[in-house]
Amino acid sequence: MTPEQHAKAAHALLHAEQTGQQIGLLSLQYPDITMDDAYAIQSALLAAKLDAGQRVIGWKIGLTSKAMQYALGIDIPDSGVLFDDMAFDNDATVPAGRFIQPRIEAEIAFVMKSPLGGVDVTRDDVIAATHYVAPSIEILDTRILRADPATGQARNVIDTISDNAANAGIVLGAERHAVDAHDLRWVGAITSRNGAVEETGLGAGVLNDPVESVVWLARRMAQYGQSIEAGQVILSGSFIRPVECPAGTEIHADFGAFGSVDICFA
Repeated sequence: MTPEQHAKAAHALLHAEQTGQQIGLLSLQYPDITMDDAYAIQSALLAAKLDAGQRVIGWKIGLTSKAMQYALGIDIPDSGVLFDDMAFDNDATVPAGRFIQPRIEAEIAFVMKSPLGGVDVTRDDVIAATHYVAPSIEILDTRILRADPATGQARNVIDTISDNAANAGIVLGAERHAVDAHDLRWVGAITSRNGAVEETGLGAGVLNDPVESVVWLARRMAQYGQSIEAGQVILSGSFIRPVECPAGTEIHADFGAFGSVDICFA
């Protein structure tokens, strides 16, 4: 793809977000699209949002579980950008029509106290740079159709990366913990929708350890000339399958001693 095509795709995604009208699969429109193209589209999307006055508050890591990687036929995670208008208060209500097809995932969030970057970032570097960890919910949305109506072809990882890794919102729980206060591999969540348990999981589902997920992110970002800044939030990846959230949904993610997070959809 050319830089002009990257910008055109980013503009189409922005328009879809603003209007609530999904676009077709980029993987069909551009058959030769690569993962580098997908991140270039994401970067064009980032630049357009910055030009519009939005602010980066962090990053998300997706597709960290083996189940999701097997489903998409990949062997690496993906990543996206968190913007200031994506932050929702714990127990807030998402206004009707804000998202197209919202879903949620339960995750461990890292809030950074110092910058982190470079292709040689280590686990110890992540721990040293982390201010605290907290329970969180990521809100997902898709500005690209999940499947092409004519061919039945499903959206793939290239489409997802282009679409800012399907990111749409973030909700942090009230609890704050030192990064070494818990074995994050054993931090889990019971996630309920309208009072019924939908999904459960453990932090170990995220690359065996959420800290390693942040290591992966810092190294990947370095390949694209990016780095994690102090104060930014990192969503380390979901250890549950996405839960659909149609209008009227109430979500409660119970992380036990680690805390809890709630969000409602009007």
